[in-house]
Amino acid sequence: MGKLQSKLKHSTYKYSRPDGIIEERIQTKTLQEYSPAHVDSVFVIAALNSELCVSGGKDKIVVAYNWKTGNVVKRFKGHEREITKLACIPKSSQFFSASRDRMVMMWDLHGSSQPRQQLAGHDMVVTGLAVSPDSSQLCTGSRDNTLLLWDVGTGQCVEKACVSRNLVTHLCWVPREPYILQTSEDKTLRLWDIRGLQVAHMFPPKQHIQTYCEVGVDGHRCISCSSGFGGEGCEATLWDLRQTRNKMCEYKGHFQTVASCVFLPKTLALMPMIATSSHDSKVKIWNQDTGACLFTLSLDGSGPLTSLAVGDASSLLCASFNRGIHLLRVDHSRGLELQEAAAF
Repeated sequence: MGKLQSKLKHSTYKYSRPDGIIEERIQTKTLQEYSPAHVDSVFVIAALNSELCVSGGKDKIVVAYNWKTGNVVKRFKGHEREITKLACIPKSSQFFSASRDRMVMMWDLHGSSQPRQQLAGHDMVVTGLAVSPDSSQLCTGSRDNTLLLWDVGTGQCVEKACVSRNLVTHLCWVPREPYILQTSEDKTLRLWDIRGLQVAHMFPPKQHIQTYCEVGVDGHRCISCSSGFGGEGCEATLWDLRQTRNKMCEYKGHFQTVASCVFLPKTLALMPMIATSSHDSKVKIWNQDTGACLFTLSLDGSGPLTSLAVGDASSLLCASFNRGIHLLRVDHSRGLELQEAAAF
């Protein structure tokens, strides 16, 4: 099935004018309603390529979806509980999923609907997945305080590390480096050296749980996200991954937990930008260098926004509790704007 219907969608957004005045505008546009990918809350989304994404959530199913045509490509069933994380193998049709059932599964879009591998090693929900740039290794993390390093080819666990009270919330691999970034409920951001799976650096602790991390494509900078409520916490932080490893900038303006962040492709603007999504139902675009909020889109009625992914040079994909997945477009026709184009 393709597009089901079009309907008028009203959303609010804030626009930062060049003179410094913040305008609040009402956006009314035709929104494409595609075939829904899931029947319940969506917790995670990842881009498989420039037109396909994979997503998972409360319905325990991983869905491969063509967000340009509005079609479900394939559904993958195997997990016994909700999906928590997804990680795609670069330049491949293969990807990994993690779940509250403590399992990690490897899938192939062009293979069967059964998992190619099933990796069991954690004692609690798996909350972190990161694939090495050369696709040979997978790192997984859990609320059981452990990180496991796997050989993708054999499916064998080759390293294990445990740090007390290190409840993992997210993992990501640093491009071209033997390092993994990890956020934790102990409010810290750790840099792990996979050679022996040891902590190489701990960044200064924040005041709130660190929920997510993302590394820029050049490997020089990373962002971590903070939990919070009522504007306390609720920020994203830019860190230098090079020698100084200092805090470079903070992005404050959300009113609830910031659940996800992405570096936006350089093709989108003259300045470097990042985007964040929050449990306050808002997606914000920020000037990476100054911390200024350039645009705020409120996805009214969507509930907590759980995950962000870059779709292509002008598109973002945003997962939500109440309204599935949102396709967002970055538009420069009237200055910088972020618009909701479709929902599925």
